[in-house]
Amino acid sequence: MRRILPIIVMAQFFSTSLWFAGNSVIGDMIRELHLQPQFLAHITSAIQFGFIAGTFVFALFTIADRFSPSLVFFTSSILAAIFNLGITLNNMHAPEVLGFRFFTGFFLAGIYPVGMKIAADYYEAGLGKSLGFLVGALVIGTAFPHLLKTFISGFPWRYVLYATSTLSIAGGLLIFLFVPNGPYRKAGQEIKLTAFLKGFRHHNFRAVSFGYFGHMWELYTFWAFVPVMLAAYNKYNPKAGLNVSLLSFVIIGCGGLACVLAGIFSQQYGAKRIAAIALSLSGICCLMSPIFLRNSSPALLLIFLFFWGLVVIADSPLFSTLVAKHAATETRGTSLTIVNCIGFSITIISIQFINIISAYIGPQFIYMLLAIGPILGLIALLQNKTA
Repeated sequence: MRRILPIIVMAQFFSTSLWFAGNSVIGDMIRELHLQPQFLAHITSAIQFGFIAGTFVFALFTIADRFSPSLVFFTSSILAAIFNLGITLNNMHAPEVLGFRFFTGFFLAGIYPVGMKIAADYYEAGLGKSLGFLVGALVIGTAFPHLLKTFISGFPWRYVLYATSTLSIAGGLLIFLFVPNGPYRKAGQEIKLTAFLKGFRHHNFRAVSFGYFGHMWELYTFWAFVPVMLAAYNKYNPKAGLNVSLLSFVIIGCGGLACVLAGIFSQQYGAKRIAAIALSLSGICCLMSPIFLRNSSPALLLIFLFFWGLVVIADSPLFSTLVAKHAATETRGTSLTIVNCIGFSITIISIQFINIISAYIGPQFIYMLLAIGPILGLIALLQNKTA
């Protein structure tokens, strides 16, 4: 049992490195493929759309509950890696790039929520701590392509895609070879097309789910626009000379540590309390962002963004813990998947909203609108009657 969690964490890190692989090389892609500057929002939304479609299909057919989660994870990691490689083909155009990112996202639905399902099948006690490590791995995996871009600067941008696809396959093999079905797994035996709605009949499940939805309004938009914030600051203050790729990795990746610490603290203080604190702090960061995004001190900007990177994700494993806690055991995988599906649908609305409204609001003020999510999410979370 002790070796299982590190393997799941490593596999999650490897396979979720596909998520922002396209974002990390977007500048090079725009130049080589003659894409529009706004393509960042579109390529991010494409993989989110794919993830949403995948999670809906996985939830509708209760795939993570009816079949071996380890086999689902392995198969999905292979297919996601293949589609990730698709955009490295020659003579790509915008529709093809978006199509390949869509299907990469589709099969990420068999990696991220299914990884949480596998952890829940092994660690019924102390689930918050386990999911803290697991979501931490997702965060670092999401940030990792930015670090790869830094290391292979000067090499073709396709190398990032080659590396992340290789990692995804390795992650799938780790799960397939070393993580059998968990002792707390309770398999569903038949398709129930309404099973994904079952959890929403219960008040506490709805409360924590809507809290998660508020969290998701902010999270992926912040992650997607971190490089934009840094590049905009370089333009505003040319002497700053910020390394956009490296700092994007650090700002996003530091959230992995926050997830681990939040999971550990939740053991003593309760998942709901720690999630509420993190959600409140990230909402405050949204509202205070104009003060820091245009100040003359790069150090002050980076301290602020690092802190925001910590608190924006710290509540994520706790929401997953609360969702798993309030879901029926036989549909736990499906409940986690459908909540992910809805949450990621919200990220597309948020990303496109910020992208569109940025034409009318100054770049230093635009991210204040992300506070809408934490505020509404906190109101919903506090309706949950348990700790």
